[in-house]
Amino acid sequence: MNILFCNGYFYPLDKKQEKFAQPYPPLGTIIAASFIKQNNYNIAFFDNCLNSDPSLIEEQLIESKPSYLVIYDDGFNYLTKMCLGVMRDAVLEMTKLGKKHDCKVIISSSDSTDHFQHYLEEGADYILLGEGEETLLEIIESEKSGIGAEQIKGLAFKNSDGVVVKNGRRPVKKILDDFPVALWELIDFDSYRKIWEENHGYFSLNLATTRGCPYKCNWCAKPIYGNRYNSRSPQNVIEEIKYLQSLTEVNYFWMCDDIFGLKPNWVQEFSQLKHEENLEFKYKIQSRVDLMLKENNLDALVDSGADMIWVGAESGSQKILDAMDKGTQVEQIYEATHNLKKRG
Repeated sequence: MNILFCNGYFYPLDKKQEKFAQPYPPLGTIIAASFIKQNNYNIAFFDNCLNSDPSLIEEQLIESKPSYLVIYDDGFNYLTKMCLGVMRDAVLEMTKLGKKHDCKVIISSSDSTDHFQHYLEEGADYILLGEGEETLLEIIESEKSGIGAEQIKGLAFKNSDGVVVKNGRRPVKKILDDFPVALWELIDFDSYRKIWEENHGYFSLNLATTRGCPYKCNWCAKPIYGNRYNSRSPQNVIEEIKYLQSLTEVNYFWMCDDIFGLKPNWVQEFSQLKHEENLEFKYKIQSRVDLMLKENNLDALVDSGADMIWVGAESGSQKILDAMDKGTQVEQIYEATHNLKKRG
């Protein structure tokens, strides 16, 4: 049984982002592929991130003859949460190609979670609702055994009568170190490096140290993890960085968590391990202004290599911040900015 993984975010189709020239590999896709491979299934991979034509996957479908086409979007990258119509159209085109070549089509993304009925009507067999790895494995194993999908949590599908069934959500996994390291060896690093170095003079890759966000800003899309927040251990993240640096020359990372280093003393331990391993790298993160007020946390971030912090100020109006349930004060934006600039 062959399982073909691909992603549904096409960087060149997002014209605004293409101008920034900062493409990142589909991390969520290669983590899911690693999880399925760990469970003794044959996998293939087609990276759409630098692709502008969804029909190009047909050649891979013909070559690998997969039983399943898994279109698994990177839920760590905020860009995939803001679905553009062109991305949905591209995913649905790949869905039709998968069905043309007798695949069961399984889709995992923020947009398909929110609009699962539309994707099912357009030909998808299964939509993963929320955190997808364990649900995906259960689908494949249920199909293999002929048991059926009725009892699988975190799933939407059409039953034998053509009625859309939405099973209850699956609890998110709390021990993230149990997930295998992403199958980074599937990525053509040179194609990403070329764009980065030509436009910025350095190369960056993406890592996720957590899943979810505990804050409740009312405009934020959270279809995958909801308000849950779970963290990998600092040691687990350091080991992945060492692995990546053994595969390719990279010394800059985007820690693409919604909120980085929220767990008490996480950053301090991460910094200590980095120095013990004599690793050289810098990184950027996403955070909040109210988390940038503690001196010891800021010092640990700087010591561990953070050099860019997106603080999500959102507005300079307290009325607007309160209306969006941001939970921060305008004064904190000024104080956080001062604290960060003081540290370079």
